[in-house]
Amino acid sequence: MLAVAKGADRMTQAMRSLEAAFLIGVEGVTEIWLVRHGDCYEGMAEGHDPPLSALGRRQAERLAERVRRVGAAAVYSSPYRRAMETARLINDDVHEDARLVEIDLELGDDGHLQFNESTVSVVERMRSAIDDIVEVHPGKHVVVVTHGVALMAYITNVLRLEPGQVRLLPYYTSVSVVRALGDLRMVGGIADAAHLE
Repeated sequence: MLAVAKGADRMTQAMRSLEAAFLIGVEGVTEIWLVRHGDCYEGMAEGHDPPLSALGRRQAERLAERVRRVGAAAVYSSPYRRAMETARLINDDVHEDARLVEIDLELGDDGHLQFNESTVSVVERMRSAIDDIVEVHPGKHVVVVTHGVALMAYITNVLRLEPGQVRLLPYYTSVSVVRALGDLRMVGGIADAAHLE
């Protein structure tokens, strides 16, 4: 029986070490919730910087309930209306950061999206914004409202994958988690939309 207990203790210790390597349960870790804004396309009347649709407002309200249960030291947002409206439903005190905008794109004549910004550029500005947020809020939980392509470019970079290797567009108001301590970044979840169920 003693050998079994010793083996169980070693397994528990090994699992705790593995969790710590991924910044789970580690003192001083900043947890960033990267959130895609709510829907703005249902019944859209404005093209350049549309507000949330009625559906998007409901999604953001459900997200706000989730955030209230967990708590957040701060809320940051892209300056685009759909992101700011999502963020303001979470908290009136929103820090606007232009580095959190979507990848520069336009709708081509053929109806396809054309990307006018490199993935490297998107990752650099997203990383810069997140690094600054972590520096200001060490050991805290922070919500960052941004956009689907920019968010996934950053997550892909944290995962140390090449751009385009993660074939996922996060759903509206979904939460992707990045844990940060010093220069270390770990992904804790991608595109969780449980609050919409």
